[in-house]
Amino acid sequence: MIKFILITNDLDLAVFAEACGVERIFVDLERLGKKERQGHLDTLISQHSIGDAKKIKKKLKTAKLIVRLNPLNTESLAEVDAAIEAGADYIMLPMFRKAEEVKSFLSLVNGRAGVIPLVETKGAADSLSEIVTLPGVSEIYIGLNDLHLDMGLSFMFEPLANGLLDSMASTIKAAGKSFGFGGIARFGEGLIPGEMVLAEHVRLGSESVILSRTFHRKSEGMSTFKVNLDLKKELFKLREEEVRLTKAPVSEYQKIHKELQDGVQQIVAGKGNK
Repeated sequence: MIKFILITNDLDLAVFAEACGVERIFVDLERLGKKERQGHLDTLISQHSIGDAKKIKKKLKTAKLIVRLNPLNTESLAEVDAAIEAGADYIMLPMFRKAEEVKSFLSLVNGRAGVIPLVETKGAADSLSEIVTLPGVSEIYIGLNDLHLDMGLSFMFEPLANGLLDSMASTIKAAGKSFGFGGIARFGEGLIPGEMVLAEHVRLGSESVILSRTFHRKSEGMSTFKVNLDLKKELFKLREEEVRLTKAPVSEYQKIHKELQDGVQQIVAGKGNK
């Protein structure tokens, strides 16, 4: 089953999300270079702290804690040590371009936690076949937002429509690793509806996905979260559809993939006309 990931530093929300069926809580400590890359976009540059990670880890019962750090830098060892002390089950490395960077990061972690390389640059995608063979790599996550920007594309789901994700998924699975990618909207919502993205996860063999900001209407805490959605109900819809899709014939996946390609093409064409 696909593991649902929620990005939050709110303790009450993390505990609530776990009770609703979220399997992973994601605390985001990435700062370096993010404003320059995404400051002009409607994307969240988080203000999470290592203290948030520590508090959340103490309260989680079964959900795993992912901590995303900065790209490799002179302070990376201190950042890794702090994340491990906070109880991170997995540490995520963003914005690398070469396998050598992942190798260096793995040596800093030294087996003390799982490591998830976040493939979100063209260089990282090109180096994927080497990255998946590195000892200590737990799994791979593909970040469609930064990846499409780095590749000069105009819409984040283009790599899903143009075959790049198919190729990457094959490389990862051939190495015996699990992977996840992108974000998912609610069932029936989003420029590319949540159920269509879910079908692509099932088709490709993905095992994890981040609940997008549109999924919870950009809620930051419990006060707005419960007003904006019934999390248990929305997750149940996705889970029910996932079960149905796993039993569907290949022809249905092909049909949905073609619909996604058509949808992406229309969105890209619309952006080009502006």
